[in-house]
Amino acid sequence: MTQDVIDSAAGIHPGSPVAALRAERPLFVQHSQGSYDVLIRPADAGGVSQTMRAAVALRVAVLNAYAPLIAQYTHRLHEIGVEPSVIVAVEAGRTPDLPRLNAVLHHVDRVTKAPDTAEKQHLDALLTTGLSPRDIVAISQIIAFVSYQVRVAAGLRLMAHRA
Repeated sequence: MTQDVIDSAAGIHPGSPVAALRAERPLFVQHSQGSYDVLIRPADAGGVSQTMRAAVALRVAVLNAYAPLIAQYTHRLHEIGVEPSVIVAVEAGRTPDLPRLNAVLHHVDRVTKAPDTAEKQHLDALLTTGLSPRDIVAISQIIAFVSYQVRVAAGLRLMAHRA
């Protein structure tokens, strides 16, 4: 089994007891990595660019204070060619020179930290930036997926340290 993003974020090494445990659930591993491939690195990014996808993922990782995924998504932004100043701004959650990205990051913060405060008017504000309903759904899926990655990777990391 090749190492996937969750294995990397959890610090799982091939041949370790936790790697063996994960190998017992190949569909779980396959579908988790497949979700990463489709949501973060899709062949056709549609209305949510590769940069926007990685920026959303980085911000969720920052809000969850999960260093391995912060490093993963920072690397992804560098790989895409995003300026370091923009990456720092994404980490801080404020990109004043990029209003669309700024609006999306504000949405990420709301949905990640206080989802119960989200209202229709907040989604309408995203629509005014040129995002389509489909784009907003994709962004919301990325938020949910990276939150999932954080929890699974953190749990596996704990298991690996106790093994």
